[in-house]
Amino acid sequence: MQPLVEALKKLSPDLLDVMQKRYEILHSISLMAPVGRRVLAASLGMSERVLRSETEFLKGQNLLSADVSGMRLTEEGQALLYTLHDLMREALGLKELEAALKERLRVGRVVVVAGDSDRFPWVKKEMGRACVARMKERLQPGDVVAVAGGTTMAAVAEMMTPDPQLSGVLFVPARGGLGEDVENQANTICAKMAEKAAGRYRLLHVPDQLSDEAYASLVEEPAVKEVLELIQSCRMVVHGIGEAVTMAKRRRTPPSEMENIIARHAVAEAFGYYFNEQGDVVHKVKTVGIQLEHLPHVEHVIAVAGGASKAKAIRAYMKRAPHSLLVTDEGAAKALVGE
Repeated sequence: MQPLVEALKKLSPDLLDVMQKRYEILHSISLMAPVGRRVLAASLGMSERVLRSETEFLKGQNLLSADVSGMRLTEEGQALLYTLHDLMREALGLKELEAALKERLRVGRVVVVAGDSDRFPWVKKEMGRACVARMKERLQPGDVVAVAGGTTMAAVAEMMTPDPQLSGVLFVPARGGLGEDVENQANTICAKMAEKAAGRYRLLHVPDQLSDEAYASLVEEPAVKEVLELIQSCRMVVHGIGEAVTMAKRRRTPPSEMENIIARHAVAEAFGYYFNEQGDVVHKVKTVGIQLEHLPHVEHVIAVAGGASKAKAIRAYMKRAPHSLLVTDEGAAKALVGE
């Protein structure tokens, strides 16, 4: 594929620019459909006038349709998008970026999707779709999957689709999450992911942060203990990586703990652990669920995080998880490789 891309660049550089623009339009519509022109233009950072011209061309090629609810791809458009996927990854330099990022982070497996989720919300959905594809490659009937909370995990759940091999998969929350916004709680995301996959799920009804006394009491409750045993037997963990201070604020962290997180230069958060730039744990929240020491024993761990603003957090966390598969976006990858 690479020789073809290089030949096209030499023969007609403008051709690839036009292809890339139209591919991005089709790709965005596939993720956001049905979507209106104004919303799509804002998402792509493109003027409505330019977008109108391009979408009229694509409609003329029977690649998309439009009605009062918005634009969506036709079957022909979906087929073309699938056909162009590998070619556009080469043209956009994503495979080269993946190789550079693997070397920079010293990890074995990286997937980079186009765009920057800090700038374009639809990129989070594309990370979600890439994550779902990797999950389906690895899951088998009867597996237990532990799913964490957060906005990125919500995007993964949204992009999940039914698959016969997922019907026997059990989804469980990676940790308790009561106290966070409902849509970002691991329980909510776990249930949604299971329903969209046509799988099964169990929930963990415990708060996100606990005192030592409450923790010791709760983990002995039969219902909680049963779900914890399922969580600890999981074959796959799927989780996000948070920026430390942002996550601490979202969890309404007490002022004294917030001061500690800032004073100890935490930049990343995952599973209630806060990490500095060297990947050292500098603060931990007492939570029920997956603990850091469990991860090396889990066969498949997928970390999903993107946006240039999360580059430091990703780099810090991945120092602790070199065996994980990282799904990220172009914005974060370029920031990391360019450091």
